[in-house]
Amino acid sequence: MASYAFRLLNVFASSTFSGNQLCVFEDARGMDDATMLNLAAQFNLSETTFILPSEQADARVRVFTPGFEMKFAGHPAIGTAQVVRDLRQTGDALTLEFQAGVVPLSCTGDAWTFTAPCPGGVRTAAPKLDAAAIAELVGLDKDDLLADPIWVDTGADQLLVPLASVNAVRRAKPDASLLGRWQTSSLERKSLYVFAFDEGNVQADRQVVVARYFYATPGGAINEDPGTGSACANLGGWLLHRKAALPAGVLVEQGDQTGRPCRLQLDVSTDGRIQVGGRALEIGRGAVTV
Repeated sequence: MASYAFRLLNVFASSTFSGNQLCVFEDARGMDDATMLNLAAQFNLSETTFILPSEQADARVRVFTPGFEMKFAGHPAIGTAQVVRDLRQTGDALTLEFQAGVVPLSCTGDAWTFTAPCPGGVRTAAPKLDAAAIAELVGLDKDDLLADPIWVDTGADQLLVPLASVNAVRRAKPDASLLGRWQTSSLERKSLYVFAFDEGNVQADRQVVVARYFYATPGGAINEDPGTGSACANLGGWLLHRKAALPAGVLVEQGDQTGRPCRLQLDVSTDGRIQVGGRALEIGRGAVTV
């Protein structure tokens, strides 16, 4: 029997019961893949991370959902960085090695920023379904779309669905009976990221975007993620793809309809660098015996 210490954090959070929840195992040496997957299923959060030694970075991180492993995910990067800083005393700048590549992070206090791992540039692809059919998947009409949906990959590929209004984002309601029509990502994950610019709403020189992220569970249901850093990075990739004016600063509001408000800061520089930031709050610690 072995005991493994873990920490619980809320990411993109402003209070104890806001943000996206994360479990971080401090030292995963001795764990096999099945144990990591089973622990992720045990905690049943959107992601659980496992810290390992790295020859390329301050730590290597493996990211598991309750059903599979991910190459990279945004809120796990930020939450894990907070734990690595405390464990390794790295200071306010560090690097984490993910399957998708080495990701640099920096912080001021508990507010962290990561740079999206897209060394080959932003990758895009057209979806198999047409725009009207994709709108129907979330209970909307083609007229609710701002532009055609598109697959974007800045570290984890996801289907982005730009909507014409914040009202349309709030009305989005996926129909689980249509789940068989959803296209899968390279990780065989079905997800949709809907977003809209809240025109006229600028906070601290940042354009406000309201977003929601839906994903299929292994059991065939549809869940909503309160705060999705990798999708926020892909929004930055979408801005680059659309040749938006740069530099761009965006405040993404996500999670309000789940009761877990999240606030994500997105910056896209003139050289195409994509950065996502938010706060990480540790709320508890414990240990699991395996």
